[in-house]
Amino acid sequence: MIKQKKILFTGKTFAKITLATIAVLSMSTSVVASEASSLDVRKVCDVQQNGIQKVIDLAAKYNPIAKKEGLEFMRLGMKTSQYITATQKSIKEGSKTVDIVNKKKKKTGTVTTEYAAWRACSFAITALQQASQAKTTWRMATPGDGFVY
Repeated sequence: MIKQKKILFTGKTFAKITLATIAVLSMSTSVVASEASSLDVRKVCDVQQNGIQKVIDLAAKYNPIAKKEGLEFMRLGMKTSQYITATQKSIKEGSKTVDIVNKKKKKTGTVTTEYAAWRACSFAITALQQASQAKTTWRMATPGDGFVY
């Protein structure tokens, strides 16, 4: 008869496994975020060249990372994730316009589906690009630097 070993997870073992999992996930997120910093927003978010579906797919790829980092853009009262879902809904329904809605779900205007896709894509990527640029271009405030405090 073969004896089976029982594996018991102690608090320390569980904590180590959890930390390793978090480290792997955050590394993959940072790889994708650094990938976004090297993209040319004008080229990859061009609806005429790339097609509306490819552009909205890029937005859907990068916006969750920006949202996780707390960097999601909000313009005209709509967050980037709202632009993405509204554009995807418009594509599915075959509509040519996307409604702009505010926080109270009140319609404040309309834009074309192509414009909404471009906004969603450029906002998602630009949020990550600005965050990576800020890590290298920030400057500590020092006396005599010309700023008024």
